Amino acid sequence: MLVACLLLSLSLLQGALGSTVHLRRANDRHGRCTYSFTVPSPHEASCPGSDQAMPAILDLQRESNMQRSELESAKARLSLLESLVTQSHAMEDSSASTVESLQRQLASLRMETTQQKSQASRMETAYRDLLRNKSSLEEEKRHLEREKEELERRLENSSQEITQLRANQCPQVRDTPVPDSLQRSKKVSRWDMESPDYQELKSEMTEVSASSLFQERSSHSRLGAEDTGTAGCGELVWVGEPVTLRKAETIVGKYGVWMKDPEPASPYTRETTWRIDTVGTDIRQVFEYDSADQFMQGYPSKVHILPRSMESTGAVIYRGSLYFQRRKSRILAKYDLRKETITVQKDLTNAGYHGQFPYSWGGYTDIDLAVDEMGLWAIYSTQKAKGAIVLSTLDPETLEIRQTWETNIRKQSVANSFMICGTLYTISSYSSPDAMIHFAYNTATSTRKLLKIHFENRYKYSSMVDYNPTERKLFAWDNFNMVTYDIRLSKM
Repeated sequence: MLVACLLLSLSLLQGALGSTVHLRRANDRHGRCTYSFTVPSPHEASCPGSDQAMPAILDLQRESNMQRSELESAKARLSLLESLVTQSHAMEDSSASTVESLQRQLASLRMETTQQKSQASRMETAYRDLLRNKSSLEEEKRHLEREKEELERRLENSSQEITQLRANQCPQVRDTPVPDSLQRSKKVSRWDMESPDYQELKSEMTEVSASSLFQERSSHSRLGAEDTGTAGCGELVWVGEPVTLRKAETIVGKYGVWMKDPEPASPYTRETTWRIDTVGTDIRQVFEYDSADQFMQGYPSKVHILPRSMESTGAVIYRGSLYFQRRKSRILAKYDLRKETITVQKDLTNAGYHGQFPYSWGGYTDIDLAVDEMGLWAIYSTQKAKGAIVLSTLDPETLEIRQTWETNIRKQSVANSFMICGTLYTISSYSSPDAMIHFAYNTATSTRKLLKIHFENRYKYSSMVDYNPTERKLFAWDNFNMVTYDIRLSKM
C-alpha cells in the first residue's frame, strides 16, 4: 500500500515538474529498502555550500524564535487584557452598585435634612410661642398682683367699715330683722377672712353703703321690691344658693345649656323651656318643654333638629328664636323655632373660636351669647384684644354689631360670665363650692370694678351660667344638674 502511495505521489510530481524527477530504490545500512527521489530546483542553478546555509538556517531559527517570543508575548498581553477586561466589568458592576448605594444614602440624607429643618422650624415656633406665653403670664402676674393689692385695700376698708358699724349700733339698724347670713356671720371670728359667711357679709356691706341701709329701713316697700327682684336695673349685690330642678339622664348631659325666652313669641310662653345637651361633636338636638313640670319630669313636647351643628354652651333663646354659634366657626346663626329654619347667619368679625379664647373650664366656650334688659349680647375675644373679653350688642334681626367694648378682663382667667342691665359679671371658678363673682364691667361707664359676691358651684362643674331678665334669676348647668339662683340688685 505504501509503495502504491509513493508511486502515485511520484506520478503527481512528474506531472507537475516534468520528467526531471528521478526515483531511486536502495537498501540502507540497516538493510531496509528505502526509496528516494530528487527534484531539481527551478530557481537555483546550484546549491549553496554548508557555510552559506547555516547563517540562513540560524536567521530562520532566530526569526522563528522571535516570532515565537512575540507570539508568547502577544498571548501574555492578550491574557492580561482579558484579565483587565474581566476586572473592568467587575468594577463597572461594583461601581454601579456603589453609585446606587450612594444615591440611596444621598436621598436618605436629604430626607433627614428636610426633617431636621422642619423640626428646627417647629422648635423655633414653639420657642416663640413659649416666649409669648411667658410674656403674657408675666403680664397676668402683674395684673393679679395689682388686683391683690386692690383687694387687700378694699378688705381693709371693709373691715374698718364693719367695725365702725358694729361700734355705732344705731337704733334703726338694731331693730331691723337680721338676715340668716348676717346672724351666721356673728358666730364667725372677726379675723376669719376666708369664711363664706364673712365674704357674703363683706360683699353686702361693700356694695350697699350704710346710708342705703337706713334708706331701705325707712322705706319698707322699696326693700320688698328689691328682694323680690321686681325693681328696675341695678348692681348685683347678692346671689342665693342653687336650687336644683332636674338632672340629665346620660353622659351627653354632663355639659349643656337650658333656658327660657324672656320675651316669648306666640305660641310660646314664659313657661316654655328649652334644653340642649352639648357633649359630642355633632350637637343638633333642641328639646322643647311646654311647662316647667314637663321639664322637671323629663318629657319633651318636641325635639328640634338643627340644620347646622352648634358649638359649646353659649346659645340663648330670645323672641322666639334660638341664637347659637356654628361648630368650628365664628358664624352666629338665628334659628326660628316656629318655622324650624335658620333665617340669619352672620360672621362675628375677628372673634376667636374653637378653643382660641374659651373660659377657664374649656368646652370651646369662645363665644358666649347673653340676654339682659338691654337686649342680645356676644361675649368673646380677639387677637387684637390679646385674650381680653370683648362685649358687643347685636341686632336680634340681622345679627349686626351695634356697639363694642373692650375690657381688660382676661377671658381665660374667668370660669363663666353673664350680663345684667348692661353690666358684665364674671365668676372666678367653675368647680369651687366657694367661688366668687369677682369682676363687673359697666358698659355705661366703661369701667371695671372688683367684687366679692359668693357663688356656689354645688356639683363642682358649672359649664353654663346665664341671666334671665324676666325671672330675675341665674340659670346654670352644673355637672349634669340644671339649677337656678335667686339674685338681689341694689338701687341705681
